[in-house]
Amino acid sequence: MAQTFLHTLFGPGARAMQAAAGSRTSYARMEADAGPVDVLTKRELDFIAARDSFYMASVSEDGWPYVQHRGGPTGFLRHIEGNRIGFADYRGNRQYLSAAHLVADDRVSLFLMDYPNRRRLKIIGHAHSSEGPADIAALMPQGYAAEPERAFLIDVVGFDWNCPQHITPRFTEAEVRRASQPLIDEIAALRTRIAQLEGTAS
Repeated sequence: MAQTFLHTLFGPGARAMQAAAGSRTSYARMEADAGPVDVLTKRELDFIAARDSFYMASVSEDGWPYVQHRGGPTGFLRHIEGNRIGFADYRGNRQYLSAAHLVADDRVSLFLMDYPNRRRLKIIGHAHSSEGPADIAALMPQGYAAEPERAFLIDVVGFDWNCPQHITPRFTEAEVRRASQPLIDEIAALRTRIAQLEGTAS
């Protein structure tokens, strides 16, 4: 049975270091209060649907961790049902590192970042790829100019929200444009008004 994020990742070594640092009591209380499964709620699903990129870590056959950036249109990482999410894998450099890793070890870790609001959602789960046309079609964003090669399906085991400490706010071009548009409109209106006044004066 799937366990929570804390139950899965807090091994003996982490618990020992927490005890030495004096933080074990609070974390033990969190573990005791957690249920047997971390269930994705509307809060997590809304956050996932608003992302246009994330980072996914997998492990090679030799135990080496590998982190890959995944991107696409907003909402390309989708909720399928229950605790399952997925995304279309686009044809790229054909190294197939993530896809190959999952054959030997299906465990993955995802980092989803909201830089403007300094929020971060960490997800762990079991993943597998599918080349089935139905799976790919269900996850391929409409109108996106990329060639899908497979679908990645992830059964979420647990998740954790992080504090905003050390997350530097970053903004996309579209976000900067939306924030500055009122000022741009005001400047344009003032220029128009100045031109009108100058025309009247002459």
